Amino acid sequence: MAQPITTQLLLLLVWGSAVWAARPRTELLNVCMDAKHHKEKPSLEDKLHEQCSPWKNNACCTANTSQEAHKDISYLYRFNWDHCGQMEPTCKRHFIQDTCLYECSPNLGPWIQQVDQSWRKERILNVPLCKEDCQSWWEACRTSYTCKSNWHKGWNWTSGSNQCPVGAVCQPFHIYFPTPAALCNEIWSHSYNVSQYSQGSGRCIQMWFDPAQGNPNEEVARFYAEAMSGAGLRGAWPFLLGLALVLLQLLS
Repeated sequence: MAQPITTQLLLLLVWGSAVWAARPRTELLNVCMDAKHHKEKPSLEDKLHEQCSPWKNNACCTANTSQEAHKDISYLYRFNWDHCGQMEPTCKRHFIQDTCLYECSPNLGPWIQQVDQSWRKERILNVPLCKEDCQSWWEACRTSYTCKSNWHKGWNWTSGSNQCPVGAVCQPFHIYFPTPAALCNEIWSHSYNVSQYSQGSGRCIQMWFDPAQGNPNEEVARFYAEAMSGAGLRGAWPFLLGLALVLLQLLS
């Protein structure tokens, strides 16, 4: 009688392990990064400023952060968009929107990675940015000027804000970023990875969206969180199969 009971218990153990491996990655949904200005948890922020307002119903940024995101050389990062002369206003709008997405979105969980940096403990990596968002960003900035292709590092900060490093030449954006993918993928050290999917597909993150139609990035985050759950289950099967074989040998 002991052996059938033991078999049932061991099979239950294998089944439980499979269920655990396939559990929904809910910890990736509706979360904020552990970074410089992010709130601990997303919540209502009905006074978000201008371009950050699409996230007002559920935001990782405060109203003050959203206001600073629209300023030149704001206290957020002391970053000077006009490091090679005045940036075109249409180009700057895209960088403001990029900042709003980074600071305010609670839908970037599947791409959050831990980092060992003095000013943040987490970052985003390879967020699948919708191709239209990347294309319009690149087109709006082609005639603006910069001196670097990676804006995350390598600046001269001795003045308190970023300046071009010695020897760097200010040239039109399209020289440093010859394609939309070069801009979106490289400018923030692969925070983004331009997607082949379009807006509304449910497969790419939108930088721009109409909040009256809801936040499309919620569906995108759920899709990738579920996909990661499936990957976890597939990765667990060799272990589960080996466990089952060991148990069969012990019971034979």
